[in-house]
Amino acid sequence: MTTGDIEFILEVRNLHVAYFSRARVASSAVVDVSFDVRPGEILGVLGESGSGKSTLATCLLRLLPANGEIQQGSILFEGRDLLQATPRELESIRGRRIALINQEPWVALHPTMRVGDQVGEVLAAHEYLDKKSRRERLRQVLEGLFPAETNRISFSYPHQLSGGQRQRVLIAQAIACGPSLVIADEPTASVDSATQREILTVFESLRRGFGVAIILITHNPSLLVGLADRVLVLYAGRVVEIGPTESVLSHSLHPYTQALLRCLPPPLCGANVVNRKTKLPVIAGDAPKLNTLSLGCRFEPRCEDRFEPCRTREPLPVSPADEHVVSCFKFGG
Repeated sequence: MTTGDIEFILEVRNLHVAYFSRARVASSAVVDVSFDVRPGEILGVLGESGSGKSTLATCLLRLLPANGEIQQGSILFEGRDLLQATPRELESIRGRRIALINQEPWVALHPTMRVGDQVGEVLAAHEYLDKKSRRERLRQVLEGLFPAETNRISFSYPHQLSGGQRQRVLIAQAIACGPSLVIADEPTASVDSATQREILTVFESLRRGFGVAIILITHNPSLLVGLADRVLVLYAGRVVEIGPTESVLSHSLHPYTQALLRCLPPPLCGANVVNRKTKLPVIAGDAPKLNTLSLGCRFEPRCEDRFEPCRTREPLPVSPADEHVVSCFKFGG
């Protein structure tokens, strides 16, 4: 089956994930999450730290830690339910059909191995290539990401590279086997703003040149502008809003999404230059503890627009605008 034969490369339905303490006390990290990803689409996943973004990324590949458990739902990838896949089937999918880019290169890269060897290991694990073909494939991958210094990067150790170069090495490992889906977990969190834009340009090139679908996880909405096709907003493990990027970021509906966007500085140009001493607004209160959640809307204690129904039950998703879905009682949920 090719990606051209299917409408959605990934279909997640009613996903529930919990972490358990030693006393078997459950903390619900992902609750009733459903979304789709089309072939060649870039889906942005947006939320604060602790919103469930990284848990979602790891459970899609069934890489949760030992105390994590997928309690319910389905994860259909290219028509196959990954929750029913055997360990051997998962080995053939991870790194080859679905690739995960870690947010911290220092953790993901081996400090005493040259870059070329580390990318080559991925090829050796998933592709049946002779040494000559493997070297040629390695050269092609690194040349695409480091066109001006392919050989130097290949023979370098991670500590000899800049933060942006190390992040590109992780991308090289991710795309070496030609996956159809890449999950990038905060890939620009540890680099400067100029390098951020370079890395995002690489993602756009992957989508445009190879039709790779990308789930881009971030806490920064501005990174998704002009790149992501759609944005999914997570709060305390629940999807509170999802829709086309322009609609979600320019005409956000959920109070949480609106609060996130108010915390961003205005464009630093012309009349919008912000005084250096100006304090940016913050979202009042703290994110809820996942093992002490009430029956109502999870954002209710911090929401300026809350009213009585918000305290007693979760709002259902509704679609006030075309392809724009929100879970909020202001819209009849």
